[in-house]
Amino acid sequence: MSSNQNEFLPFSRPSISEEAINEVVACLRSGWITTGPRVKQFEDDLKAYLAAPHVLALTSATAGLHLVLSALKLQPGDEVITTPMTFAATLNTIVLAGGRPVLVDVEPGTYNMDVTRIEKAVTKRTRAIMPVHFAGLPVDLDPLYDIAKRHGLRVIEDAAHAIGTEYKGRRIGSFGDTQVFSFHPNKNMTTGEGGCIATRDDKLAGDVALLRFHGMDREAWNRFGKKGSQHYEIIAPGYKYNMMDIQAALGLHQLKQLDGFIKRRTELALRYHKIMADWPQWTLTGTPSYGHLHAWHLYTPLINPDVTRMDRDAFMQGMKDRNIGTGLHYRAVHLYPYYRETFGFKRGDFPVAETISDRIVSLPLFPLMTDADQDRVIAAMNDLFKR
Repeated sequence: MSSNQNEFLPFSRPSISEEAINEVVACLRSGWITTGPRVKQFEDDLKAYLAAPHVLALTSATAGLHLVLSALKLQPGDEVITTPMTFAATLNTIVLAGGRPVLVDVEPGTYNMDVTRIEKAVTKRTRAIMPVHFAGLPVDLDPLYDIAKRHGLRVIEDAAHAIGTEYKGRRIGSFGDTQVFSFHPNKNMTTGEGGCIATRDDKLAGDVALLRFHGMDREAWNRFGKKGSQHYEIIAPGYKYNMMDIQAALGLHQLKQLDGFIKRRTELALRYHKIMADWPQWTLTGTPSYGHLHAWHLYTPLINPDVTRMDRDAFMQGMKDRNIGTGLHYRAVHLYPYYRETFGFKRGDFPVAETISDRIVSLPLFPLMTDADQDRVIAAMNDLFKR
């Protein structure tokens, strides 16, 4: 990135190599652009990276959550426990799959589900727990899985932020029940749009494979190849959630660079931490005591409006006026009209999440960002806060 003061510095920007661009061009020239050999190769590479027996590539992490929840065959009134500090897709997919979201508040320092609150939320209607690894920081999974085991519940990890994240020396996706990853352009690696699920459950993997392409017992690659048959059966009413080879062409090269991307994100995040450590204008994120590798999908401090004399939205506008982009990840989902009106959530239900929701802001963070770019962000904040 250029550190030219006159250029707008976005909060995120994908790193696309020439090799990835050439792979996409080769894919376009091959005549096979939908689900095919590159998707198969990408799934195999992801299996190796995640050390997961089953990986299924999809159009988005949202599609992944929807398919996994659909495969659970939720009945009216069935509950899924999750967090209010997440993107709306986490709750939307529970509702779309026929379930009812039950929320527990989050920890102040990590913004992750407060695992100590989960057991009180379990009822006879609970079917699953859906933790979100916020910004690439893993939820404390050992006690969460203990609760799930005691109550016979599924665990679906919303790992949209967490490709490359580790918990106690193990990569998210290599253990546990089922994980769903995102490859959206602002994530740690991208396929344009896209996502995947990783699971150790053979039946669930089979159900998702069936549901992701119309409930058809064979995908186009198996039908239109030289040895394929045009005949197929519809085993169940399915969806259209299959990834294209064009997307996988990007993903093949992004995955090779992922660890390097995370290394640079970590350098930038720790540099923010060091520079802003004694700024009264900010409350910085905390670090849990358990072993982990943070993937730093986002850098999300909380503004202290009593010190800054401005709220989060005024700060974001002030940064935009200074040619710096920021992000808002996220407003607490229970405060959106649909969730208030449908499930009776209200302000005051989850006070920690609400405090975070009112004050959180995402500062620019991406692998192409230079130290000079980051210095621009710091200088703009110094100017805005009149430090």
